Amino acid sequence: MAGIKTSTGDYIDSSWELRIYVEEMGEEAEPVVLRVTGDLHIGGVMLKVVEKLGKARDWSDHGLWWKQKRQWLLKTSWALDKYGVLADAILHFTPQHKPVILSLPNQRSLRIRVSFSSTTFSACAEVCKVLGIRHPEELSFLRAPEEQRKKKKKDKDVATQEIFDFTYLQPISDSATQVILGGVPSHFTTGPEAQESYRALSVCQTGITPEDIQKRYKPIAVSDKTIVHGRWLNSSKCLMQQSIQEGDRLWLQFKYYTFYDLDPKFDVVRINLLFEQARWAVLLEETECTEEEMMGFAALQYHVNKLSATCDPMTTPQDPALQDLDEALSHLEVKLEASTPSEALEGIQVEPDQQEYLKVFRPRKMTLKGYKQNWVLLKNTNLSCYKSKEETRGEPLVMLGLKGCDVVPDVNISSHKFCIKLVVPSPEGMNEVYLRCEDDQQYARWMAGCRLAAKGRTMADPSYEDEKKSILSFLSLQKSNNHASNSIAADSVNMHALVSPRFQKKMKPKQLTPRILEAYQNIAQLSLTDAKLRFIQDWQSLPDFGISYFLVRFKGARRDEIMGITGNRLIRIDLSVGDVVKTWMYSNMKQWNVNWDIRQVSIEFTENINVAFTCISAPCKVVHEYIGGYIFLSTRGKDGGAKGLNEELFHKLTGGHEAL
Repeated sequence: MAGIKTSTGDYIDSSWELRIYVEEMGEEAEPVVLRVTGDLHIGGVMLKVVEKLGKARDWSDHGLWWKQKRQWLLKTSWALDKYGVLADAILHFTPQHKPVILSLPNQRSLRIRVSFSSTTFSACAEVCKVLGIRHPEELSFLRAPEEQRKKKKKDKDVATQEIFDFTYLQPISDSATQVILGGVPSHFTTGPEAQESYRALSVCQTGITPEDIQKRYKPIAVSDKTIVHGRWLNSSKCLMQQSIQEGDRLWLQFKYYTFYDLDPKFDVVRINLLFEQARWAVLLEETECTEEEMMGFAALQYHVNKLSATCDPMTTPQDPALQDLDEALSHLEVKLEASTPSEALEGIQVEPDQQEYLKVFRPRKMTLKGYKQNWVLLKNTNLSCYKSKEETRGEPLVMLGLKGCDVVPDVNISSHKFCIKLVVPSPEGMNEVYLRCEDDQQYARWMAGCRLAAKGRTMADPSYEDEKKSILSFLSLQKSNNHASNSIAADSVNMHALVSPRFQKKMKPKQLTPRILEAYQNIAQLSLTDAKLRFIQDWQSLPDFGISYFLVRFKGARRDEIMGITGNRLIRIDLSVGDVVKTWMYSNMKQWNVNWDIRQVSIEFTENINVAFTCISAPCKVVHEYIGGYIFLSTRGKDGGAKGLNEELFHKLTGGHEAL
């Protein structure tokens, strides 16, 4: 109600009534009514609301939301008149941070506080800071897909899914004060609850079944891959402007496929989530691969699942160089503590070696010679081959330094083949030497010794016996499969859970298991983090990697086509046959614009090439963001930090003036 009028129609004052709904009082509660004037600033309005409520609590996170205009009134120094607020305005006094359910690529669900008042770009960066994820500009939020409520079993599974509570974790205002302890963000080391939360982020999902893969949505045609992009949130708007409510479910995923500065020391969570997103892209054939490539991905998954069952993410592995130094200092300390010189001499142990007859083959050009029996000596990190045992005092036929070499297994249980391929770098090129063992025991001894030597360690290392046992365990697994029992493999993991549904139908377990185990030999020595990074690298090497597909209609065309957007180019694809029609590089782009009235994107390239299209499968703002986002990410330099989170530059490249 406006101010009181006189008989002449003039106002005695310019005050009017403003109704403000307080969220904590409930939806059906009466609003708080204030008598205000247009020159009252927003901070004064909030102060009056708090005084009228009369409740002593922390109101610092609260703000005013203008429902009709879908706008936050956050500039507390601005007056109501400057915002254009009148008596008919419906304002809500509500917290700016509210909890949502966040689904991660590793199938974990978190309840976490998210900013509803800042842009989606800033809200995502804030969440990533809480989760310990560097370079948050590569990720964004998606709306959760609409689920069919008719499927009661599916609803029951969602209801019983464990949700980890992250609402007690608060983002650190200054990123410089976020101390990383052994690769673990400091706020995850404060207690058992925080440590359990960190495990939920850093440990991959190991209990996947073939049924889990089959019930997930799998794109069949290229047009099916365009559906997901309609769910990306607008990075320039806040969550409230996009009708996201408290308690809604959002997905956090990598949106841009340019992963900058992946560091195993500081990116444990980031690498794990990226591995999971890559795994599901392969399993659901969002990124297509050949049968041989699928076996390699399956072997890496098998290895990661195996190591994840025993690893503790809170204990980071020590640097090998530092570990060697610690061992050397420990041995020196024992020697110096000896009471007499004789005891000191007794404490010095002779470095163990390994020597016996093996069949050796050195491939050379234009040669038909096969394996020859030699006396082989492995001492320290050097491998020497002699004609016989009696000639060990003379010059060896071959002497190789194994430190830094590649040790490749070549095993076939059915044909009783136990070979070790050594690829040793030298000034003349790469030297290749094959060692053939008689049985699995001999193979395990030499393979373990060669692997340690390649890492710069000797057989005196405590890990020698563990390495040998691991090799024998793998051989027994492969041997059991060749005898058609498959009991060990079936008990440990279902091999069909490591491949896409197409290969599940194509290959039976008896056919699939030996193929995966054969590929596993080449990566069995990788650490958990290295195996995840290897999976990501192999994923990046696929031809279809990093292409985001959109269904579009080019200007002047009579039918729909596919536009593929990658980190460095745009691809025009024929929808009917899937062939690439044209490719345009970003380096040749002069400018691009969006006509928000007709929802058309127009791009100008060099040599007077103009491209214009209307996006059908997603809002044109999403296409605008993808193009501008990749150009923004290309500006990241070695410093990474300031350029990586320059929100102003990001919005200049991806922002727009489309209507709400």
